[in-house]
Amino acid sequence: MGQVIPKRNSGLVVCSGSPERQGSGVEHRRSSLYSNIDLVPQLEYYARTIKHQQARSRPSLEVLRKTIEVNHAKTKKKATSIEGEQPPTPKGKTPIRFGWIIGVAMRVMVNIWGVILFLRLTWITSQAGIVLTYVIILISVTITSLTALSISAIATNGRVISGGTYFMISRTLGPEIGGPIGIMYSFANTLAVALNTVGYAEVVRDMMRELGVKIVDDTNDVRIVGVVTVTVLMLIAVSGMEWESKTQIFFFLVMLVAFTNYIVGTILPQSIEKQAKGLFGYKADIFLENLVPSWRGPQGNFFRMFAVFFPGATGILAGVNIFPSATGSYRSLPHPPGACVVRDASGNVSDIIAGNHTDFCVGLACQHGWNFTNCIQSQTCKYGLSNSVQIMGQLSGYYYIIFAGIFAATLSSALGFLVSAPKVFQCLCKDQIYPFIIFFAKGYGKNHEPLRAYVLCYLIAVGFIVIAELNNIAALISNFFLCSYALINFSCFHASFINAPGWRPSFRYYSKWASLFAATIAVILMFLFTWWAALVTLSIIIFLYGYVNYKKPKLNWGSSIQAGTYNMALSYSVSLTTVEEHVKNYRPQCLVLTGPPNQRPALVDFVGCFTKNTSLMICGDIIMVCFRPENTTDAMVKWLNKRKVRAFYTPFTGDNLRTGAHHLLQASGLGKLKPDTLVLGFKANWRNSSPETIEDYINSIYDTFDFNYCLCILRMMDGLDVTADLDFEVNDGFEADEPEEPVEDHDPQSNQEDPDADMSDEGNSNQIKTVFQNDQGKKTIDVYWIADDGGLTLLVPYLLTRRKRWHRCKVRVFIVGDEQNQEEERKEMTLLVNRFRLNVKDVIIMTDSEKRPQAKSLTRFVDSVAPFRLFDEQQEGVSVQDLRQSAPWKISDKEFEVFRQKSERMIRLNEIIRKNSQHTALVLVSLPVPNRDCPSALYMAWLDTLTYGLHCPAVLIRGNQKNVMTLYCQ
Repeated sequence: MGQVIPKRNSGLVVCSGSPERQGSGVEHRRSSLYSNIDLVPQLEYYARTIKHQQARSRPSLEVLRKTIEVNHAKTKKKATSIEGEQPPTPKGKTPIRFGWIIGVAMRVMVNIWGVILFLRLTWITSQAGIVLTYVIILISVTITSLTALSISAIATNGRVISGGTYFMISRTLGPEIGGPIGIMYSFANTLAVALNTVGYAEVVRDMMRELGVKIVDDTNDVRIVGVVTVTVLMLIAVSGMEWESKTQIFFFLVMLVAFTNYIVGTILPQSIEKQAKGLFGYKADIFLENLVPSWRGPQGNFFRMFAVFFPGATGILAGVNIFPSATGSYRSLPHPPGACVVRDASGNVSDIIAGNHTDFCVGLACQHGWNFTNCIQSQTCKYGLSNSVQIMGQLSGYYYIIFAGIFAATLSSALGFLVSAPKVFQCLCKDQIYPFIIFFAKGYGKNHEPLRAYVLCYLIAVGFIVIAELNNIAALISNFFLCSYALINFSCFHASFINAPGWRPSFRYYSKWASLFAATIAVILMFLFTWWAALVTLSIIIFLYGYVNYKKPKLNWGSSIQAGTYNMALSYSVSLTTVEEHVKNYRPQCLVLTGPPNQRPALVDFVGCFTKNTSLMICGDIIMVCFRPENTTDAMVKWLNKRKVRAFYTPFTGDNLRTGAHHLLQASGLGKLKPDTLVLGFKANWRNSSPETIEDYINSIYDTFDFNYCLCILRMMDGLDVTADLDFEVNDGFEADEPEEPVEDHDPQSNQEDPDADMSDEGNSNQIKTVFQNDQGKKTIDVYWIADDGGLTLLVPYLLTRRKRWHRCKVRVFIVGDEQNQEEERKEMTLLVNRFRLNVKDVIIMTDSEKRPQAKSLTRFVDSVAPFRLFDEQQEGVSVQDLRQSAPWKISDKEFEVFRQKSERMIRLNEIIRKNSQHTALVLVSLPVPNRDCPSALYMAWLDTLTYGLHCPAVLIRGNQKNVMTLYCQ
């Protein structure tokens, strides 16, 4: 840093560590060897800018390609205009920063040296014994140490802002997991305020009892003192971080004095009064007896002791680091009381044994000249390791100094948690994951103090202080902290296991398997401590996770969940290529030529009805315009997601419809995830369209069959294109595009607006409801299975009836037959569809399909193709081949006569359809496969005739002649 580098091609000198570069608005840029505007790597391009601050951006590829090399002065001016001036740093007081001693080490120490250490560690030692107490400490230290390694890895994988544990988990695992943990961790810290405050209040109550002072009674005295104390701490916390930090320093010094007083007191000779309370100094026999557990009362078991102890080991998260002397203090503290104090003592100096008369004396104290038999047998002993929580004070050199240490420990821990809980909660609120808590995100003052969150945490702490039972609060807190530890370790494991390129922690001394082990142990301990609290904790997390997963907030943090999703999808896609295809697993994988999906929602909804959560759907958009906004693809994907359509959006630039469809048919998909069915809208305006567009449309159908694709064509009575119904608002200053060539019924000249102009950020303004989103009730789905295509014509209606909106619809199948064999054909077809297990309501034989159509129907058909006829009198002097090359859509008289019979069958079939299926929910008709010599205009007229005059959606459908259903189980 600070090295002076002469700038190439100029007389300027750039100092990378100069104050001018860091604080002023002066531009300091160095061009690369390739271009004056192509700059060398710079930090500001990679550093995240402050919110509402103008961001720097490097020149785009378009700018680099269009820019002409000019002199340096002009280039510098142009680069400045492209990137934008960096606004000067706003003047004012900078936020308060703390070094590693005050900000990390001291905060860890004062949080670990809390209420559990002073008031419950000796009681835990009496219950569990010295050996099991060390086991508890060892497991706790193991979990916290492994968690500290995980935290170090996560914290060094990028800059960590405020929010501590929540920030690291949320940015690693994403908002789905980070949000619930943020709430749980804030709540756990708030309960820790109540825990330490109740501990302080218990000590004050005991001191008042010794002095003969009582406010109300023992329980209410704890409540009163606790509420008053937490109110004072609240005032200190809201006064600012500087006051809080100075207070913590004072508390830390008091605790150091108290610990020194305690250690010195254990080696001093014990007075008669102390011996009457069971304190005899370091004795081997006392140590040996206290090695083993002595469970007493309903709380007398290993995991209950563990649950009470564990909150004392959670202080590492106060500074997100671990301090060796903090955990060392816990390892050294169980030994002195375990070696110096018997479990039961009366406190009565008259129980001293005169001489060596130890007959009928019970307890280890008999060997040291004291007879506590009466209180032991009557279970009325008030002193000793098992009965008094003031052992540390009694062992100390000066009794009341340890009280100062207890006050400092409890108050400092309570104050620390009272500061951290609102700040974590404020960070969570600022992320706006849960809209109902955004109110608490507001900060005040130069450090953005979360005053509203302070008030909320204060009220919750007061509510739990009213419980006035330290052990119960400690057991409850253990579950919340263990849950946080489990998620921290799992975050590290998951990020390491996924091995995304963005996972590059500078801290290397961690193991993903050790993190997984710590996470597993933490979850197991949650249930071993308090199973019902563990269930409640996990239930809340699952509920909050479900809420975030459902709402999907607009947050993108590059989490390991995202990386894992990509890895899993890639792995499954590759492994799918080795899976052999089987007819039982067939599902139609659709390429849908929707254009911009928001302009043809009915086409999207129809295909989505039978592909959602079942098969592949790709919305293909053939772009035939010169310019389109860059955010069009994102806008279309947002529209599909808002509509809850499981589909991919694939734009493709092509000169015309056929070219685009030709390439999409070949290139769409990935491996086995490749479409096999083309879906497009019916071109209802074909009579008014240019012959070239009809040829383009029909040739796309021909190409579909040539590529061995299945085909579906959807026709709606009111058309598919809803462009005219959308509210147009040109976004981002873009002008309207030239129209795209439609793939269905709308007039090309009316589609003038920008396809992305109507897209809003929320996606609500253009979510037009279609008939496929309505409940279809008990209507029928009529299937005209004219030709055996492999079964796709029957499979699609079955897939539709699996959807909630269609499940009450009954399927009717119409087939062609003769009157003489009508019953036999019906039985045979009924047997076939039953073996297919398609739940078909009825099979109907059409015996009149060979009849000649009505005259008016014939006339309408002839009139529809008249503009495309090539009459014999028009062919004078011109060969048919020449006319076919210049106008392939034309229908010669010979061709019209050759296909007359087929045309009449189409007309007659339409009459049957209109008679039987006028008001059904949906009509599906087998699509005729065109002959290669069939003129495009004639084939277009057939498609129009088959679906003419229907008031319900009609689908022309054709499989690729391969079986898509089977009768057998193998």
